[in-house]
Amino acid sequence: MKHWALASGAALAVSAVSLSAALAVPAQAAPAQAAPVQAAPAQAAPSRTAPAPLRGKGIYLGYGSGVRLTAESGRTLWTDRSRSGQFAVSPDGGKVAWIDARGRVHVSALTGTGRSDKVIATGAAYVGPCMTPAWSPDSKRVAFALAGDGTRTTVAAAGAGGGGLRRLGTTSGPCHLTWSADGRTLAGYAGTTEGVHLLDTASRTSRRVPGVKLVNHVASLSPDGRRVVVNTLSPRDDAGDGSWPAAFTPSVYDTRTGKKIAIPVAGRLLDARYLKDGRLVVRVAGRSANTLVVLGPAGERLQTLAEKPRNRRLGLLQITG
Repeated sequence: MKHWALASGAALAVSAVSLSAALAVPAQAAPAQAAPVQAAPAQAAPSRTAPAPLRGKGIYLGYGSGVRLTAESGRTLWTDRSRSGQFAVSPDGGKVAWIDARGRVHVSALTGTGRSDKVIATGAAYVGPCMTPAWSPDSKRVAFALAGDGTRTTVAAAGAGGGGLRRLGTTSGPCHLTWSADGRTLAGYAGTTEGVHLLDTASRTSRRVPGVKLVNHVASLSPDGRRVVVNTLSPRDDAGDGSWPAAFTPSVYDTRTGKKIAIPVAGRLLDARYLKDGRLVVRVAGRSANTLVVLGPAGERLQTLAEKPRNRRLGLLQITG
């Protein structure tokens, strides 16, 4: 059964009502200690220096009359009532890239005191919420799908300050693009939701990830592009319109073999994503506050942090520290 996530002019389908539905059922127990690991969620090389502990800082997402981005403190950072949904926050948490109805790519500062806005490129696809731009791991470049026809979409990147426009290649998976920390790979899902595709920015070639059938969200790539975090669908599921989800059940796949990798965290999982150093952060539902569980390269539990209760029903869009 085919789904189609790219409805022209689609409004944001993830309303406050659907957000509440996604997060309405509280967890019955606090996250348990990790079970013995069956397989490593990542293939990151061991670091000679231990990474700094995560502090739980992030950018949160809420829907209502448009989109509202907030800091973990609850302070509003950015609002958008255009309802296009085509936006993404930089890894450093300082900027948001967004696409307007004229296909212009903007970069705005997340200051909370009004927009410091710059148009960095034109000709972007303005189709529906799933065609979000993607930030490079150093927060210096923005990748985006170019407008056009056909089953394969050209992806380009421009500097966050403007200039340096370069085509990166074509892919059949332009939805919810995410960039690996080594800068080599972009991953996205097909507009029909049929599969995840990887775009190699060096060779400018793309391929489909084996083993992954229907998805409507690509959340993250491991630093080397060997693991991908997605939201999978069954043929009976509603694909939605591709808006940023407030919560999803994460699945991790090996992008070469298509093997599904177990996430050794108990509880109701709401999100998962890789950090630049290869650690996997898993968001777990809680009764009064959600929890972030940080896993090491071998799946070992490194850290557990409680989020602020005020953010329990919001989506976690970006982890910044």
